[in-house]
Amino acid sequence: QVQLVESGGGLVQPGGSLRLSCATSGITFSTYSMRWYRQAPGKERELVATIDNTDRSTVNADSVKGRFTISRDNFKRMAFLQMNSLKPEDTAVYYCNARRSINADFWGQGTQVTVSS
Repeated sequence: QVQLVESGGGLVQPGGSLRLSCATSGITFSTYSMRWYRQAPGKERELVATIDNTDRSTVNADSVKGRFTISRDNFKRMAFLQMNSLKPEDTAVYYCNARRSINADFWGQGTQVTVSS
Protein backbone atom coordinates (compact mmCIF):
# COMPACT_ATOMS: atom_id res chain seq x y z
CA GLN A 1 0.00 0.00 0.00
CA VAL A 2 1.36 3.35 -1.04
CA GLN A 3 1.36 6.13 1.54
CA LEU A 4 2.56 9.70 1.42
CA VAL A 5 2.32 11.58 4.69
CA GLU A 6 3.07 15.29 4.91
CA SER A 7 4.06 17.01 8.13
CA GLY A 8 5.56 20.26 9.31
CA GLY A 9 2.75 22.63 8.52
CA GLY A 10 1.31 25.08 10.99
CA LEU A 11 0.85 28.73 11.85
CA VAL A 12 3.82 31.02 11.29
CA GLN A 13 4.27 34.78 11.29
CA PRO A 14 5.18 36.63 8.10
CA GLY A 15 8.90 36.40 7.50
CA GLY A 16 9.14 33.09 9.30
CA SER A 17 10.20 29.67 8.05
CA LEU A 18 8.77 26.19 7.92
CA ARG A 19 10.13 22.89 6.66
CA LEU A 20 7.59 20.49 5.25
CA SER A 21 8.34 16.78 5.13
CA CYS A 22 6.81 14.04 3.03
CA ALA A 23 7.37 10.50 4.27
CA THR A 24 6.67 7.77 1.75
CA SER A 25 6.13 4.04 1.89
CA GLY A 26 5.12 1.39 -0.60
CA ILE A 27 7.07 2.85 -3.53
CA THR A 28 10.61 2.53 -4.79
CA PHE A 29 11.25 6.10 -3.78
CA SER A 30 14.49 6.61 -5.68
CA THR A 31 12.73 6.04 -9.01
CA TYR A 32 10.07 8.71 -8.48
CA SER A 33 10.02 12.40 -9.15
CA MET A 34 8.67 14.31 -6.17
CA ARG A 35 6.60 17.45 -6.30
CA TRP A 36 5.06 19.87 -3.88
CA TYR A 37 1.78 21.49 -4.80
CA ARG A 38 -0.34 23.94 -2.88
CA GLN A 39 -3.95 25.01 -2.97
CA ALA A 40 -5.25 28.17 -1.41
CA PRO A 41 -8.95 28.68 -0.66
CA GLY A 42 -10.87 29.44 -3.84
CA LYS A 43 -7.84 28.85 -6.05
CA GLU A 44 -6.62 26.04 -8.25
CA ARG A 45 -3.91 23.70 -7.14
CA GLU A 46 -0.51 25.12 -8.02
CA LEU A 47 2.75 23.30 -8.68
CA VAL A 48 5.36 24.75 -6.31
CA ALA A 49 8.53 22.74 -6.86
CA THR A 50 9.84 19.53 -8.41
CA ILE A 51 12.81 17.27 -7.80
CA ASP A 52 13.45 14.40 -10.16
CA ASN A 53 15.01 11.03 -9.50
CA THR A 54 18.45 12.38 -10.42
CA ASP A 55 18.15 15.01 -7.69
CA ARG A 56 17.64 17.81 -10.18
CA SER A 57 15.34 20.39 -8.65
CA THR A 58 13.15 23.12 -10.07
CA VAL A 59 11.13 25.78 -8.33
CA ASN A 60 8.11 26.06 -10.58
CA ALA A 61 6.12 28.84 -8.93
CA ASP A 62 7.58 32.26 -9.68
CA SER A 63 6.13 33.68 -6.48
CA VAL A 64 8.34 31.45 -4.30
CA LYS A 65 11.61 31.54 -6.21
CA GLY A 66 14.47 32.50 -3.96
CA ARG A 67 12.45 31.59 -0.87
CA PHE A 68 11.54 27.90 -1.21
CA THR A 69 13.84 24.93 -1.75
CA ILE A 70 12.90 21.33 -2.51
CA SER A 71 15.11 18.42 -1.54
CA ARG A 72 14.98 14.67 -1.05
CA ASP A 73 16.61 11.92 0.96
CA ASN A 74 16.48 8.63 -0.89
CA PHE A 75 17.74 6.67 2.10
CA LYS A 76 14.93 7.96 4.31
CA ARG A 77 12.46 7.92 1.38
CA MET A 78 11.45 11.47 2.15
CA ALA A 79 11.02 14.75 0.34
CA PHE A 80 11.21 18.19 1.88
CA LEU A 81 10.16 21.74 1.17
CA GLN A 82 12.09 24.43 2.99
CA MET A 83 10.06 27.62 3.05
CA ASN A 84 11.70 30.87 4.10
CA SER A 85 10.52 34.47 4.24
CA LEU A 86 6.95 33.31 4.30
CA LYS A 87 4.21 35.66 3.23
CA PRO A 88 0.47 35.66 3.93
CA GLU A 89 -0.12 34.71 0.30
CA ASP A 90 1.76 31.45 0.94
CA THR A 91 -1.17 30.33 3.08
CA ALA A 92 -2.49 27.11 1.56
CA VAL A 93 -2.77 23.38 1.95
CA TYR A 94 0.50 21.88 0.73
CA TYR A 95 0.46 18.48 -0.95
CA CYS A 96 3.22 16.03 -1.69
CA ASN A 97 3.11 14.10 -4.97
CA ALA A 98 5.18 11.14 -6.13
CA ARG A 99 5.12 10.41 -9.84
CA ARG A 100 6.91 7.93 -12.07
CA SER A 101 4.36 7.50 -14.82
CA ILE A 102 0.72 8.18 -15.57
CA ASN A 103 -0.15 5.00 -13.70
CA ALA A 104 2.25 5.59 -10.83
CA ASP A 105 1.08 8.91 -9.45
CA PHE A 106 0.39 9.24 -5.74
CA TRP A 107 -0.69 12.03 -3.39
CA GLY A 108 -0.55 12.79 0.28
CA GLN A 109 -3.43 14.15 2.30
CA GLY A 110 -1.97 17.64 2.61
CA THR A 111 -0.73 19.82 5.42
CA GLN A 112 -2.04 23.28 6.25
CA VAL A 113 0.32 26.24 6.22
CA THR A 114 -1.03 29.50 7.58
CA VAL A 115 1.04 32.67 7.47
CA SER A 116 -0.46 35.34 9.66
CA SER A 117 0.44 37.79 12.38
